[in-house]
Amino acid sequence: MPRLAAFLTLLAVLALAPTAHSEQPSLALADVYEEGVDLKDYWLSEKLDGVRAYWDGQKLWSRGGNIYQAPAWFTENFPNTKMDGELWMGRGRFAELSGAVRRRVPEDNNWRRIRFMVFDLPGMNKPFTERISALKNLLIPSPSPFLQMVEQRRVASHVELMAALDQVAEAGGEGLMLKRGASYPTVGRSDDLLKVKKYQDAEAVIVAHLPGDGKFEGLLGSVRVELPDGREFHIGTGFSDAERKSPPPIGTVITYKHYGFTSTGLPRFASFMRVRNDEPENY
Repeated sequence: MPRLAAFLTLLAVLALAPTAHSEQPSLALADVYEEGVDLKDYWLSEKLDGVRAYWDGQKLWSRGGNIYQAPAWFTENFPNTKMDGELWMGRGRFAELSGAVRRRVPEDNNWRRIRFMVFDLPGMNKPFTERISALKNLLIPSPSPFLQMVEQRRVASHVELMAALDQVAEAGGEGLMLKRGASYPTVGRSDDLLKVKKYQDAEAVIVAHLPGDGKFEGLLGSVRVELPDGREFHIGTGFSDAERKSPPPIGTVITYKHYGFTSTGLPRFASFMRVRNDEPENY
């Protein structure tokens, strides 16, 4: 039963299964960039390591269909317009952000350091290039200190794109996003939205802890994880000393990074990134 519950959580995280909430937002999901894409068709922005959020004009929703309990003062000047974006504290602060936004009772000090970074207007049935213009009119200048438009720009070539990726990575960023300028609001995964990273990432469920040896004797050595298709593999790198002393519990959904796939289709050089726990505690 714990593994079944974990998979239900994983499916909600991936926006592949319904939740108990009728207001679950239908959002666009990113495919992976490969060299050869005609970049003149796309807009470029930074991929923020935040928590996906959807503003319906009155409330902030998670992509799993739960309400983020943001303080009233945080959203009081948000426009009555559907907006898609990320709750964000800054580069490299996902764990801190996740802990803050998941709380059933929000803490003002935490939320004052959060921004809702908007990258789309899903309720506007126009090409993305026109939605960018509408976003600028809506959010520049911003009606709220907690609301900001994600910068969008053009990129001319793969070489220029890789240089931009290097620059973001060196600054501690997670990667880049490409959005097709001619695309209309869509639901699900397509090449209208592409993520550009030095590695790939995905989610899996921890099904076993394996003990370490040598310098990790008495600590966690690796975890065995299960993919949604039922296949299992081990992850033994990426854990901090604190995580090896007190590893994420069995049944936890984690995000791992990898560098392509082996001949058998399993992730190559998989490494733990973080616990995937960005759903609010209000259900």
